[in-house]
Amino acid sequence: MLIIIIGSAPDALEARSIKRELFENLVVINNAWNIRNDWDYCIFPDDFPENRRPTRNKNQKLIGSKQYVPLQNKYGGFVYSGGTMAFTAGYWALGYFKPKTIAYIGCDMVYDGENTHFYGKGTPDPLRKDPTLKNLKAKSARLEAIAATQNCSIFNLSKKPNSNLVFRRSSIEHISKHNIPRTLNNSLLKSVLKKEEDLGYFIEDGRYWKHLAKFKQESIDLLDDLWNEVINNN
Repeated sequence: MLIIIIGSAPDALEARSIKRELFENLVVINNAWNIRNDWDYCIFPDDFPENRRPTRNKNQKLIGSKQYVPLQNKYGGFVYSGGTMAFTAGYWALGYFKPKTIAYIGCDMVYDGENTHFYGKGTPDPLRKDPTLKNLKAKSARLEAIAATQNCSIFNLSKKPNSNLVFRRSSIEHISKHNIPRTLNNSLLKSVLKKEEDLGYFIEDGRYWKHLAKFKQESIDLLDDLWNEVINNN
C-alpha cells in the first residue's frame, strides 16, 4: 500500500499531476485539500479554523486530534516525534494504514522566497519557538526509523534542492523499484528508545505545550543527535 501525504509548500501543487492509480490513499494536511478533490483523509489540528476546513463527500474523512493523538502516542508521543502536522500525519498514517510505503510532497519545511505556501505567504508552523521542532531533520529521521521497524519505506517526492526531511528523494514512478527501507543501527535504535522512555516526556492528551517547563532542551537535543545516526545512508 502506498500512501501520499501532501503539505502546503509551493511545490505541493505538483501533486495534481500524480495519477490516481499509482497510490491507494491520499492524506492532505490542513489547507492542502484545495490541491486535489480526490483526497481521502484531511488531517488538521484542533486550532485549524472551521471556515478553512473542507466540505467532503461520503467517502472522505476528517482526521482530528481524537483520531491522531492515540496513534501518535503509540509511537512515543509528540515531544519525541515533533509537534507539527507533517510528522503527526506520518505517524497517524503509519499506525492507521500500516502501509508498505509513505511518500511526502510539499512538506520540506523550508520557508524561503515570497510565497511560503502554495496559496501565498503563510505562517510557517514548524518555525515557531518549540523545543520539539529545533531539529526537524532529526524528527524526520525518527519517523523513518520507526517506519522501517514496520517494514515501511518513506520517500520525499519534492524536487526542491533543500529539505528538512531526510527521506530519500524519488519519483512516484520509481518508488516501486526501490521500495526497501533503509537499514538501521539497531543497537542505537534500542538505546535511543530506552532514553526516551527513561526521560518520561510523554503527555497523554498530546497537549505538550502546556508542560514545556518539564522538558530540558539539552535532553531533547541529545535525542535528536542520536536519531540522526540511527539510519544507515545506503
